[in-house]
Parts: sequence; C-alpha cells; structure tokens
Amino acid sequence: MIKAKSISLLVFLFFCYANTVAQDYKKEKAEIDKLLNQAVTDFNEAKYDIALESSKQALISSFAINDDLYIAQSYNTLGVIYNECSDTKKAIEFYNKALTYAKSTNNDKLFNWIYGNLGSVYYYNQVDVPKGINYYKKALFYAEKIKDSTDINNTKMNLVSAYFAIDKYDEGNLYLKDIQENVLKYGDQEIKMRMNSLLGIYATYHNRKTEAEQYYAKAHKIAKEIQSDSYLISIYENLVRHHKHYDEPEKAKEYKAKLDSLNKVVYSDDKLDNLENTAVQIELDEYKNQLERIEKVNEKHQKSIKQSKLIVILFIVILIILLLFLLTLYKNIKLREQANIELQKANEQLVLAKEAAEEASQLKSQFVSTITHELRTPLYGVIGITNIILDEHKELGNSPHLKSLKFSAKYLLSLVNDILQINKIEEKRIVLENLIFNLTDEITLIKNSVEYIADKNNDVFTVEIDTAIPEFLIGDKLRLSQIIMNLVSNALKFTKNGEVAVIADLKKVEGKVYFIEFKVKDTGIGIAKEHQDKVFDKFVQIERKEEDYQGTGLGLSIVSSLVKLFDSEIHLESEENVGTTFSFTIGFEFDEDKSIEIINNIEVDLSTSHLYNILVVEDNKINQVVTKKIIQSSNMSCTIVDDGYAALVALERESFDLILMDINMPLINGFDTTRKIREKGITIPIIALTAFDKQEVAEQAISAGMNDVMVKPFEPSKLFQVIHNQIKNKENAD
Repeated sequence: MIKAKSISLLVFLFFCYANTVAQDYKKEKAEIDKLLNQAVTDFNEAKYDIALESSKQALISSFAINDDLYIAQSYNTLGVIYNECSDTKKAIEFYNKALTYAKSTNNDKLFNWIYGNLGSVYYYNQVDVPKGINYYKKALFYAEKIKDSTDINNTKMNLVSAYFAIDKYDEGNLYLKDIQENVLKYGDQEIKMRMNSLLGIYATYHNRKTEAEQYYAKAHKIAKEIQSDSYLISIYENLVRHHKHYDEPEKAKEYKAKLDSLNKVVYSDDKLDNLENTAVQIELDEYKNQLERIEKVNEKHQKSIKQSKLIVILFIVILIILLLFLLTLYKNIKLREQANIELQKANEQLVLAKEAAEEASQLKSQFVSTITHELRTPLYGVIGITNIILDEHKELGNSPHLKSLKFSAKYLLSLVNDILQINKIEEKRIVLENLIFNLTDEITLIKNSVEYIADKNNDVFTVEIDTAIPEFLIGDKLRLSQIIMNLVSNALKFTKNGEVAVIADLKKVEGKVYFIEFKVKDTGIGIAKEHQDKVFDKFVQIERKEEDYQGTGLGLSIVSSLVKLFDSEIHLESEENVGTTFSFTIGFEFDEDKSIEIINNIEVDLSTSHLYNILVVEDNKINQVVTKKIIQSSNMSCTIVDDGYAALVALERESFDLILMDINMPLINGFDTTRKIREKGITIPIIALTAFDKQEVAEQAISAGMNDVMVKPFEPSKLFQVIHNQIKNKENAD
C-alpha cells in the first residue's frame, strides 16, 4: 500500500501559522518557525536524523515561551519523523502529546492533521487498522468543517488505502470515486501519484492487470520526478504484491531487490540509532521544561503573596464599586418595570387602535360596496330608459337633452367605478388575468369610445402601433384598457384644438415575453414642474387656469397603481403650454399555438334561429322594464316575476331556457332562490344580475349553483353573448 505522507500537511501547517501568532515573543516564534520549516526540508530529503534535531530544538524553544500551539506542532513533527522510521510506539506517544496541547488551542486544522497522523501510524504499521480508520474519519470531520479541499482529498485517500489494506475494496472505492476526477484534474504531482497508486491497487484486485501496471507506471514516473525515495519504496512494495498476485516471481523478485536497496539507503542503522538516542534526550528535555514551568509558577506564587495586601485593598475597592453598581442596577430595574408598565398600557392602546382601524377599514369597504351597488342600480335604469327612448323615438336621436342625460349617467357610472377600483387596489384584491387579446382591437375600441370628446374639443386623435408587435398577446387586457382609457381621457380633457396620440412600440423580446412601451402624448396645457410629483396622488386636482376641468382626481392614481400591478412604473414628461407625455412598459406573452387555437374558436356570429324563453327575477320596476326591452330587442321572449318564490311557481308552470336572477330581493334573495331551484333538480342556466362588484359575489354565486355573473349596467351585446354561450353549453352537456 502507498503510505499517506504528512509532508504536505506539515509544510502548510508551519507556513499557515507563521503570520498569525501573537506579538509576544515575536523573535522566538520566528526562530521556531525557521526550525520547523528546516525540519520539513530535511524530512523531504530523507535526512531524518537532521530533521529530528531541528524538531527537538523547536520543541525546547516552544516550551521556553510556553506556547501550546507551537508545542503541539513540534510534537506532531516528531511523531511524523518517528512514524516514517517505523518507531510506532514513539510516534503514537508524540501524536498524543500533540493532541493534548492542541486541545487548548481549539484549532480545527491542527486537529485534522494530528488525527490523520494517528490514523496513519495505526494503519501503516499494522497496529490496529480499524482504529486507524476511525482516526481518519475524525480527521475527515475536521477537514470538512474547515472546508479545506486539499485536506479532504488527502484524508479520503488515506481512508481508501486503509480499507484496501483489510480487503474492503468496495468501501474504499466509495471514497475513491468521490475524489478521483477532481484529484487527477486539479491536484498537484504528489497527490496525483497517490491517486494513481490507489487506482493500481484497485485494478490489481479486480484482475485488470494491464490497467493496474499503467497506473503504477504513472505513479513511478511522478515519484522519480519529485525525487521522493519514501514514495518509491511504497510503489515498489505495491509492485511486488502485484506480480506475486499474477504469479510472476521473476518480476516480483526484481522489484523486491529495488525495494531492499532503497530501504538500506533511506533507513540506515546509524540513522535509526540516532533517532533512539534523540528520543531519550527529548524525554529528558521534557522533564527539564516541566521543572522550569513549576519554578516559574512558584515565583509567581511568591509574588502574589507579597502583593496580597494590595489585592485585599483592591478587593475592598471593587466590592464598594460592585455595591454601587448593584444599587444603580436596582434603581434601573425599578425604572424599567415602570417603563414596562407604561409600555404595556401603550401596547394595549395600540391594539385597540389597530382593532378600531381594522373595523373602520371593514366599514369603509362595506360602505363602498353598498354605495356603489345603490348607485349602479338606478344608473342601470337611467341608461336603459335613455336607450329605450332613443330606440322608440328616432326623431330624438339628436336631442341635446337626451345626449346630456346619457353622458351624465355614464360620467356618474365612471365615478362609481373609479371609487370601487381605488378601494380594490388598496385592499390588494386585484389579481391580473391571462387572456388572449388583439392589441389593435383594444386600442381601437378605446378610440371609438372617446371620439366624441375629441370632436367636442376639436382634437386630432391618432393611434400608432408597431407592426412588429404580434397580432395576439396574452395578458390582462381589461387592466391595460383601463390604463390607456384613463390616460387618453385625461389627455383629451386638457387638450383643445390640438393633437392626442397613442403609441405602442416593441422595445425588446425575452423568450416568449414581448416588452411593449406605451405612450400617450398630447399638445395640451401641460403640467407645471412643481405639480408633477403630485399628479398620481388620490383626489389631487392641479389648479388650472381659465378653464373648469371637472374630475375626481382618481384617474391617474388608478393608472399608477395598475401599472405597478404589471411590475412596471409610469413616467411623466410635461411642459406648460407645450404638452404632456405619459409612458410605461409592460411585458406580454406571445404563444403562437395558443393564438391559433383562440382564432379558430372565435365566435363571429352570435345570432340564432331559436326563440329563447327567458325568466327574469327582478324586484325593481324600472330595471324590469329595461331588462325586458333589452331581451325583446333580440327576438327573445321573457317572463318577469318580482321575487324568488314567484320564480319557483313560474318554473313549475312553464319551461324556460335560462334565468336572469337579481341578487338583492325582498322575501328571499337570489342565492337562496337558486339553491331551491337546484334542489328541485332544475338544471337550466342561471345568470346573476347584480350591481355589486363581480369579485364580491362570484364565489357565493357559484357555490349557490349559478352559472355566471353580469354586473349592471352592462352592454346588451355582452348579455346576449353570455345567454347564447350558457344555453349552448347546457345543450352540449345534455
């Protein structure tokens, strides 16, 4: 087996601590470092007797300055030398002494080396190989603790060698495979030589003769290059065993002769006798140093007796100081207790304030929900009745009064939606959706819806969309439309006889994500520099000159919050009487397969040859008229009832294709009515009609058995589409 040398460990050990020792005895420590480094040099050149003398002098000097770290290093060096010269007893004795002094230094690296050397002496000298393996494992623990890759590799190779020695090749190979690639690729010549020798041993055992001899040849070549006689001895031993294994006595005899010749040079009788004599001298020096230590302790003891009076005086002074300190501490404790009582009261008040704030927040949310519901319900009637009047009296189509009425209703609806939107953003109840949409179509819809404002203000409204942007994108088109709609409305409001432009440019593509920069530019009145940092705050309206610009002050605050939901931010550039530009960048996904699928599934024509019979459950008389008019305008018939119990009776008497169900009704609400309908086994689609926000009621509606939710006011075309889809789904399911 190849011996695990401690040379590299010693070299690193001595140079590692040369610059980290304490400043006391600086000159003496420098001399000890010099002696230990000289010992390493002589050891590498197989001058064991000279190396031993240097190590002995280092030990004596270490005892002189009473430095446990250097004492432990010196003993460790002595152990390495005696172990190399096969004096097992002395090697173990010196390693154990090194371990004793190392414990006071608490140095993990030193523990790694000493335990590794103890493992080697028990293993290589065949004292107790399993015990040697245990010491190697302790060494590996400390090597991994300090994360030293060199020590880890050396220790694992020692374990491999030890396991091979007791014919546990598979256990040893576990460690070998773990480090083989790293060692052969990044290791120095010495560690590569050890690795090749171990691979040769493993190949010999597994009857791979040619492979084994190749590994031995590599190891032999490196040993020659670094001029290491001790490693050559180990390689010759392995080659003797190798050729005996394959019954090649002549070759085995050849390498045995080389082994004996080299042993006579390296381990001469004179050198071994000198080692024995030096060991005796070291023991004498140890006793002498121990006596000197005792004498120094006695001297210190005598000095301490002479200074006893001073110590007593100092003790009394310290006692007085301690009593004063205790008194101060007592007062501080009392003050702290009082402060804790006050802090506890303050915490209780904070808890009450927190509960009050949470209750106020809940009440605010309930108020916002209630007020938006109460406003949307009559607005549904106002907008619906206005549309009915315009449909039935075409001659009033240009009536300024009706146009004003419709505009005012839509303006009020916009205000309600803004308040609800701000409330949802503050409570973090908005979650972005991923839907496929056409960007050009969405912006065109916005343009068409605000065209009347542009005409009113004599503005030129243009749209520029980069042709490199894919036709279909995936993202939250509703939130994007809200952002652009608010910005465009704002731009048109503050621009007279000017230009407003919406620009979309493709900035970059990362994988399937297309980052698009949107700009809304106008040539309006602009915003003063001192006001630009306030325009995104809630309820802020910058004072304007000459004109009365109405608004809630919520639009830009909503825009800023929605842009942040897209992990982006909005930028403002503006100059008074020149114009304003708002810009932001959002990444949308483009998936061609999904786009093709959605294109194939687009419903172009929602018309039907069937005459659907719709049951409308609604208690508000005005809303009844509006809903009935909307349904009949699409050639569908409907029956209207005032409450849920009337709906149950109507279902028993007549067959319906779909139910439009109001939620807030007297006697029994829409949820409970739906549950009773489902309990009867009636499976026709039920669509909730409500003025509440959809997110507030969607979960409860689905759990009650409803199929979808429509928020009032709504576009008639959207209602027809939902009715058509739900009835078709029911027919397909049947």
